[in-house]
Amino acid sequence: MHSVFSDDTHSKMDMFFSGLSPELFALALFVTLVAGTVKGMVGFAMPMVMISGLSSFLSPELALAGLILPTVATNALQAFRQGPSEALASIRAYKVFLMAMAGLLLVSAQLVSLVPSHVLLLAIGLAVSLFTAMQLMGVSPRFTGASKPLEALFGGVAGALGGVSGIWGPPTVMYLNARDVAKQEALRIQGVIYGVGAIILLISHLGSGVLNARTLPFSAAMLVPSVLGLWLGFKLHDRIDQKGFRRLTQIVLFLAGLNLLRRGLMG
Repeated sequence: MHSVFSDDTHSKMDMFFSGLSPELFALALFVTLVAGTVKGMVGFAMPMVMISGLSSFLSPELALAGLILPTVATNALQAFRQGPSEALASIRAYKVFLMAMAGLLLVSAQLVSLVPSHVLLLAIGLAVSLFTAMQLMGVSPRFTGASKPLEALFGGVAGALGGVSGIWGPPTVMYLNARDVAKQEALRIQGVIYGVGAIILLISHLGSGVLNARTLPFSAAMLVPSVLGLWLGFKLHDRIDQKGFRRLTQIVLFLAGLNLLRRGLMG
């Protein structure tokens, strides 16, 4: 009886840890906590931090599965932090961006086998790195007012990149930075944009098998550190002014651009 109970308990614990040792599981919790904190501070980069960190000691499938539920939850909290009415106001204000992104996302997803993803990653990574390097050196291109063609262009680029690689953050942040959008609004609209993508990602990977009986408990376990990290990040975000927020965003965006270049070169 004792042996059966022990085996059953061990099996349940193994499923919860997704086959990981307690040490590796704790390390995954820490990486996710850091990712959530960064996201709470600047509004993006959770997938970049989690994939880069988790992939160093987990399989790519488990690393990808781990970020899916935290990404859905944190983007929902981010989008609705100031309430549903503010989220709807942001959707209306950036409807051209959202429509262009959604349209190109659907189209590019169908062309994924024709367009080498590493080529697009290199192109976008180079553009993002150069753009943010200029900003960090004091050269800051700005868009005065809301230009619908520019909004559609950046939304389309974000959608095209998202359709073939699952990454749509850098073009979004580049556009918001160039518009010098207020930090609370920047976080809110990013939550809306990335939230739509996260839900699509969730549905697609339920079908692909990436989220399964082994990986789903792991992704669910990562919800706790991701939400805690997001809360900590929000607290830090509220303490920095617009100039500090813009500078921090530029630094994280520059690192994201370098990460895209790395992925493109490895592809």
